[in-house]
Amino acid sequence: MPPDDQQPLITVIGIGADGWTSVPEASWRRLLTADVILGGARHLAMLPDTLDVVREPWPSPLRDNLPALLERHAGLDVVALASGDPLVSGIGSTLIALLGEGAVRIEPALSSVALARARMGWSAEASTVVSVVGRDLHAVLRELAPGWRVVVLSSDASTPGDLARLLVEQGYGASGMTVLGNLGSGEESRVDATAATWSGPAPDLNVVALDLRGPVVGAWAAGLPDEVFEHDGQLTKRDLRASALARLAPQPGQLLWDVGAGAGSVGIEWMRAHPRSWTIAVESDDERAARIGRNAARLGVPSLRVVRGRAPDALADLPAPDAVFVGGGATAAGLLETCLERLAPGGRLVVHGVTLETETLLAGAYGEHGGELTRLSVEHAAPIGSFSGWTPARAVTQWSWSKP
Repeated sequence: MPPDDQQPLITVIGIGADGWTSVPEASWRRLLTADVILGGARHLAMLPDTLDVVREPWPSPLRDNLPALLERHAGLDVVALASGDPLVSGIGSTLIALLGEGAVRIEPALSSVALARARMGWSAEASTVVSVVGRDLHAVLRELAPGWRVVVLSSDASTPGDLARLLVEQGYGASGMTVLGNLGSGEESRVDATAATWSGPAPDLNVVALDLRGPVVGAWAAGLPDEVFEHDGQLTKRDLRASALARLAPQPGQLLWDVGAGAGSVGIEWMRAHPRSWTIAVESDDERAARIGRNAARLGVPSLRVVRGRAPDALADLPAPDAVFVGGGATAAGLLETCLERLAPGGRLVVHGVTLETETLLAGAYGEHGGELTRLSVEHAAPIGSFSGWTPARAVTQWSWSKP
C-alpha cells in the first residue's frame, strides 16, 4: 500500500499515561477531522462521546490482520492512537514496516523510556532498553554485566516477578530493581528492591529499571567459554568459534545461516554481537535442535530460529542470508553450491572441516573461488604425570569467502 503523492496514509498520535491533558492542540484538531480512529480499547475509551467518528480496536493477532483492516479503510482519513512514543516498542514501528516510512506520520508523546530514565537519573549513554512486550523475557539475559543499567519495558504485571526470579537464577539477585508504575499519570508509583527481595505486586503498566550486580557471565565479543553451552560434543570450540565469527563479521540487522548447528554456539554468538542481528540454525537431529533453543534462551537470544531438517533441502524456503557458517556436513551433495548461490552480495561464508574429504572439498573451493584457506590447530596444557604438557586438539581446515 504505497503512499499517495507522499501524503501519509495514517497519522499515529502518542498519548501519555495522563491521558489527553498533555496532547498538543494540533493533535486534537487532527482527531476532529479523522474519518476513522484506530487504537487499543484503553485509548479508544479515552475519546469523548461527542466525537462523531468511527472507532475500531486493533485486531488480534495484530500483524496477521492489520493489512486487511487498513485495506478496509483505504481512502479514508485514518488516525491511530498509541502509548507515549509510538516508535518505542509501539504500533508506529509496525505500521512503518508494513506501509513504508512516507505513509506514516508520527506525533509522539513523552515515552515511558524517557520518563523512567528521568526518574532514575540515568543517561541514555549509560543504559540500554530491552522490550519484553509480547516477547520472551530471556532477552534481558543478553545484557547481564556487572554495573550495567537496563530499562525493561514490561509486558504486564507479572513481568517484575518473573524477571526477579530469572536474575536470581543467573547469580544476579543483588541487582537493584526499581519498578515504576503508571509513569506520567496521577497514579505513578515506585518500588525499590533487589531481585532477591522483590515480592510484588506490580501495576499492569510498569517499567523495570535494573542496576545489575553479579558475575561476568559472558562477553559480547566472540569466544564464550565452551562450558556455557549445553552440548553432546558437537560444539564449535571457543578458539575456532572466535576465528569463524571474526570472518563472518556480524552486522546489525543481518541474517546468519548456522548450518549443521550442533549446539548452536556460532549462531548464538552472532546474535549476541548486536540486538538486531538474527540467526536461523539448521539442525537435522531433533535432540540437538531442542538443545539449541535452550542454549539460545539461557544466553539471552531466545528469538533465534531453529529449523529442523537436513541441508541443503532444509535451506530451500529460508530467506537469503548475509552470512553462512557450515560447521559440519559440508560434503553433502549440493550444500556448498546452495550456500554460494543464496548468499547475498557482500555476504560472508565460513566452512569448517576436519576430515580429509572435507579438506579436499575446501581446497577445491579455494582454488575455484579464492578467499582464505586456513588450517587451525589448538593445543591446551594438560597434566603429564607430575608435569604439564601440550595436548593438541584435532586440526580444523577453515575456508572463508566473501561474495562480490
